[in-house]
Formats: sequence, C-alpha cells, structure tokens
Amino acid sequence: MAESFAVERRVATEARIRRFLEREKPQTPCLVIDLETVRQHHADIASALPRVDIFYAVKSNPAPEVVALLAAAGSSFDVASPAEIDLCLEQGAAPSVISYSNPIKKAADIAYAYSKGVRLFVSDSEQDVRAVAAHAPGSSVLLRILVHSKGSTYPFGRKFGCDPEMATDLLRLAHELGLVPLGVAFHAGSQQLDVNAWDGGIADAALIAAKLRAEGIEISTVNLGGGLPAVYQASTPTLPEFALGIEASLSRHFGAARPRVMIEPGRAISAEAGLIRSSVVLVSRRSYSDERRWVYLDIGRYQGLAETEGEAIAYSLRTSRDGSPVGPVVIAGPTCDADDVIYQHTRYDLPLDLEAGDFVDILCAGAYTSSYSSVCFNGFPPLATVCI
Repeated sequence: MAESFAVERRVATEARIRRFLEREKPQTPCLVIDLETVRQHHADIASALPRVDIFYAVKSNPAPEVVALLAAAGSSFDVASPAEIDLCLEQGAAPSVISYSNPIKKAADIAYAYSKGVRLFVSDSEQDVRAVAAHAPGSSVLLRILVHSKGSTYPFGRKFGCDPEMATDLLRLAHELGLVPLGVAFHAGSQQLDVNAWDGGIADAALIAAKLRAEGIEISTVNLGGGLPAVYQASTPTLPEFALGIEASLSRHFGAARPRVMIEPGRAISAEAGLIRSSVVLVSRRSYSDERRWVYLDIGRYQGLAETEGEAIAYSLRTSRDGSPVGPVVIAGPTCDADDVIYQHTRYDLPLDLEAGDFVDILCAGAYTSSYSSVCFNGFPPLATVCI
C-alpha cells in the first residue's frame, strides 16, 4: 500500500512538471523543482520521526524557493558556508535553527557566522574547536565521529570525523574553553540503503555520553547526519523502515536517557521533487559492428550530473520517442572532456528513432544536480533551475 501511494505521488509530481514544460517550453537543459513534493517529503520525515529535529542539508538543493518553503514549514538547516548561512537568513530562517555543520572552516567564516547569530557548530579537530572558542565564544559544539558507511552509495571515507576517544577528549576541551559540549555527530553515508546503518554511530555516541557523564559533563544531543535515500531505480527501503531502525538503535543504546536527536536529510527531501529536461545533441556510432549508439545530451557531468561519476546514481529516463522500438546506448555529455560520459557500463536502452532535438527527461534529479553544476566549463552555462 505504501509503495503504491509513493508511486502515485511520483506520477503526480512528474505530471505537474510536464504540464509546466509543455506550457513554458524552457530552454534545455533545465531543472524543474516541484515545491509541493518538497513540502510532502519534509512532512513525511517529520511524521516518520516525530521526536527528531530536521535540519535540511542546503547543499542538496539551495534554490531560494526550496529554502523559503522549508523555513516556513518549520525546518532547521544544515549549512556548510557563509553563503548558505546568508541564503537561509534571507529566506526567513532564524539563526537559532542553523547548524554550521562543516568541520572544515576558516576562522573568518566562524566569526562571520557568529556575527549573524549562529551558535551551533560541528567540529572534528582540536584546531577547529579552539577556533570556535576564539571566534564564537559560548557557542554549542557537536563533535563528529568516524563511522563505517557500508551500504551507502557515497561513503565519506576518512575525510570527516575523528575516532570516539578523540571526540571525547575534544568535547572535554570544548567544556574547558567555555563552549557548550552539546554532543556527537556522524554521517552514515549518502544514499544509505541499510536501515541499520545508524546503529554503530548511535552506540559510539552513547558510550561517549556515559563516559563524560561520569566526569560531570552532560551532553544532550546526537546528530544522525544525512543518508536517508531517494528512490531512483533500485529497490529502496521505505522511510518507516529507516525510522524503525533508528528508533530501535536509540532505545537500545540510550534507553530512558534518550538525547535530543537531529537529522540532516538532503536528497530525501529534494531529489524526487526534480526533473531535468535535456535535449539530444547528436546520435552516432563508433563502428559498423557496434550495436550501441552514442547519445549525446546537452547536459553532462559538468552541467549537473556529477553523481553519475562511477555511474553511482542511475537515473530513470523518459524520452519524447517513448513507445518506439529500443536498443542499447552509451549516454554522454556535450563537453570536450573524455570523462564526460554519463553511462557506458549501466545498461540503458533508448528508442531507435531518437535524434537531435528530441527531449530526454532525467527523473528524481532534484538533489546534487544544480548545486554541483560547474561555472561555464567549456562555455556551457550552469544548470538553470525553475521552481513551480
């Protein structure tokens, strides 16, 4: 029943966007965001996790209309830079609902955030904790820990976070420096498909909390980070299944001493709200014996499809020739870069009569597309975004 309802909603989203495209006929490539779908997905997460504070990951889709809608809906915000802070404030968010979650920050950027009223920061190193104490005195700090992100499409490796022992020491240091040692943060990996992937981080957070409590230092918060997935092509667990796994872990490791819980969804809110309309630039073959045609679109890795690197995200496609006989293709972008090939290992079959000027729509493309788009590589402009 839930899966059927989700399909109905996706069909409704696509229909609204297609009506807009047919009416307005924007130049391609163009990302169209359906704001009603953004609102629905935010509400779904709030309903599935009613005891968890939602901090929208602005980096997934920073369209001002998206941020304004979520601010009006009562969302908080996970930001990574002064520009994202300004965006949230300009769209109606209060500084008290902004978490500066990037642990890699210039001292000047910390000071700027503090001057704007931001009082929540995430760190993972002694240098950053000391910088927050110096430039944002009295602020609250979450320490990000390393976790294994098996099961995610985009694991974070070792770039962010420190081991739990170091995090414990740094929370103690934050307390000594006059900061509020708020708690522990982690990230289970982007597009996480394992409903139990948050368990290890929650377990480590509980151990850190118990150790500091024994020293008289109370930490109150666990930030679960992002990772809630969007539905692309593969079978994906439902939001209630993820909620069940998260709540079971919190209960198992914290018991009655449940902390305040934060979560930072990005693609789970914005991905399925977006559709990219692109146009075919060229269809060609590499030899008489190769059955695969090369289909070149007017969008590629540098205009917003960065997440097709390694063919990690396999978007669903629709074309203006759907219904015709199909055959296998390689799909590539328009730039003079040999790496600008979107899909050559993942099997895609497109209409045999596809030709230059035909439309190819890329579905569930509202997250990490426009925000990854380059600034005029090869002279191609960044991906245009329209919100409806």
